[in-house]
Amino acid sequence: MKALIFLIAGLTALGAMAPAWAQVTNEALANKIVAARKANAALMHQYSWSSRLELLDNDQVKDTRIDLVSYGPNNQLQRTLVNDEHAPLPHGFLRKRIAEKEREKVHKYLSGLRTLLDQYTLPTAGKVIDFVSQAQIKSPDANGLLEITGGSVVEPGDSFTLWVDAKAQQTRKVQISTFFDGDMVNVSASFRTLESGLTHVQYGEVDVPDKGLQLMVHNFDYNRNN
Repeated sequence: MKALIFLIAGLTALGAMAPAWAQVTNEALANKIVAARKANAALMHQYSWSSRLELLDNDQVKDTRIDLVSYGPNNQLQRTLVNDEHAPLPHGFLRKRIAEKEREKVHKYLSGLRTLLDQYTLPTAGKVIDFVSQAQIKSPDANGLLEITGGSVVEPGDSFTLWVDAKAQQTRKVQISTFFDGDMVNVSASFRTLESGLTHVQYGEVDVPDKGLQLMVHNFDYNRNN
């Protein structure tokens, strides 16, 4: 289950670009987005929340975990386990051993996939500059959202799209189509803004159709710490 935690940590960070921008195309827009995200990150550190992770293998639920999440004194996310449920292994030594090996393979695969998805957080100023300067930006749609799309951002032929509120400059949606270990991987996340102004990932999904794997995420019950 640790692989799932690592993977969702990357998914949660998809809307959080690095805070440094300099001399890029669409620089004014970029600076507004960065300012909004820096303020949101500071607000996020004042909250704790619940996170539900569910792993499906060929439409069968294999793992379900609920954690209480908050930021620790080292500014790293810390998780307190509330509930952890695994699909039962089959009876019989041989069948059980085969099932255990298959579970290990899935978790190893997810750990590698997490490393790839981390790159889509654009963790350095250089990565951010490259993305923004080459992205296509559409005018606000009927919902007031800017669509910012880049291709071959991490892997050749991939696609990475952000939908950003044109007024508040907060991320509303993220969508990624990429490749890992020869497999197509689709990632999506939707964001919610609380009355306090905090914007967070509410629902997320990682889908690997060639492997029959899906990771479903729901973050909820955000409470401000005293």
